[in-house]
Amino acid sequence: MPGKIEKMQVKRERILDCSMQLFLEKGYINTSVRDIIESSGYGASTFYRYFQSREEILKTLLADFLDTIVRLVNDFYGTQENLALRFIESKRVVLEVFIENRPMAEIYSRSAGISAEIDSFLHCFDQRYIEYSSDNIRYGIEKGIFKDQPVLPIAHAILGTIKYAVYRWIVLNEIDTEEMIELVLSFHESLAAGMLR
Repeated sequence: MPGKIEKMQVKRERILDCSMQLFLEKGYINTSVRDIIESSGYGASTFYRYFQSREEILKTLLADFLDTIVRLVNDFYGTQENLALRFIESKRVVLEVFIENRPMAEIYSRSAGISAEIDSFLHCFDQRYIEYSSDNIRYGIEKGIFKDQPVLPIAHAILGTIKYAVYRWIVLNEIDTEEMIELVLSFHESLAAGMLR
């Protein structure tokens, strides 16, 4: 029999799942807290025990999604010692998270501009990813694999390419998953070729 903590976790997850489904069906702007409460089957007091607002729910969903990206890239870095290959293939890991979590990929791709707080949250993640990419490139420079060059423009280009490809895939429906992966990896193969000593 599940304990109190497990029951609380189940309720919290149900609210998150219902919210994600509603955000996909109706859009974040058109989804009210009342919609989420009704969809979850819980009362308002249960909702507010776990979340203060729908914005907090969106931030929680995005945080979990983005933390998954960072965790899996970290795991990949631990298994791939070839720095040039790690530079390229870590982008495949990022894209696979988007592909495997298509509902969250769509929510992520459509979240910019919702509110200043959400934009600030997304900006913090972008900065975290840019710093992470920069550290990886600097490490390659220190190890003599990559040429000594300005790192920040490259890190920004990495993030921009990924976001652009995901946008074309999920929002515009212009490309399929294979084309998205090819777009990002071919860019990074070319970039890596120019960076190598």
